[in-house]
Amino acid sequence: MAAALNGTTSALTELYAGTDFSALNWFEQQWVAWYIYIGNPIVATGLMSFLLHEIVYFGRSIPWIIIDAMPYFRKWKLQPNKIPTPAEQWACTKQVLFSHFTIELPAIWLFHPMAESFGMKTYQVPFPSLKIMAPQIFLFFFFEDFFHFVAHQALHTGVLYKHIHKIHHKYSAPFGLAAEYAHPAEVFILGAGTILGPILYCYFTQNLHIVTVYIWIVLRLFQAIDAHSGYDFPWSLHNIVPFWSGAEHHDFHHMAFTNNFSTSFRWWDRIFGTDTKYREYRARVKAAKKAMTKEQQLEFERKLMAQVEAEGIVAEAEAEKMSLLGGNKKNKVQ
Repeated sequence: MAAALNGTTSALTELYAGTDFSALNWFEQQWVAWYIYIGNPIVATGLMSFLLHEIVYFGRSIPWIIIDAMPYFRKWKLQPNKIPTPAEQWACTKQVLFSHFTIELPAIWLFHPMAESFGMKTYQVPFPSLKIMAPQIFLFFFFEDFFHFVAHQALHTGVLYKHIHKIHHKYSAPFGLAAEYAHPAEVFILGAGTILGPILYCYFTQNLHIVTVYIWIVLRLFQAIDAHSGYDFPWSLHNIVPFWSGAEHHDFHHMAFTNNFSTSFRWWDRIFGTDTKYREYRARVKAAKKAMTKEQQLEFERKLMAQVEAEGIVAEAEAEKMSLLGGNKKNKVQ
């Protein structure tokens, strides 16, 4: 690091002229070293951003693959009779990688020059304080959650479901790797909610550092992967923060096809009444736990899951039927 900073290069002169390197913390010094090493801010930022996404996504998914392979954890599995096979996980991985390289890589690469044109800082040091970053990250969570709530419901209708969102609903019992298992168009649509928040914030305030965006992306990936994990532990976040969604909330959406369209928070589903079946289901499970033995509870919940899933299959068929009806109407008009 010292050699990199002591060697006066043109990159150092242009990017960091007047910077007091002795005042930087370790992380900020590594940040400077990376940009000096690459020599081109756009390439350095794009490469770092894509690597961050891939490392976090697959790195966070690996523990869930291990957990799925260990019977000990089945007691916390929301749908314990549906464990993903290695073949399913590999097929999922291939689709995820396809979307990452065809949709997310170009989007990530183009995001930063665009955001920089609105005033976002990338290579600059020092970083903003936690006091500045925390409310920005909360705003991004809030914006993305509402965007996803609206767009997700749209993806459950007609042509959008049949030709795009149906891929994501291949697994009625999701697992961590399946968080971004989706049609490339869906990755683009829902991914817009993740990056539009920072872009709009930067446009109106011109007060945003990409390190804040990185923290937001890491937290968002953790949220998405954990929500698709299929496990509800006593220490899961929704048991501590009641308005947090988590796997217990989103797993029902995959099982029932309807209800629970938001990502991070539960309030939009509650406000707009798109969680009624979910709340009825949880109430019935809770009542069974009070009135039945452990064995009776498991059998009751198994039958209830089968009933909910059967209703979900009917709802999915109705969504696809609407797509066909829409196509027929269009043909008649023509």
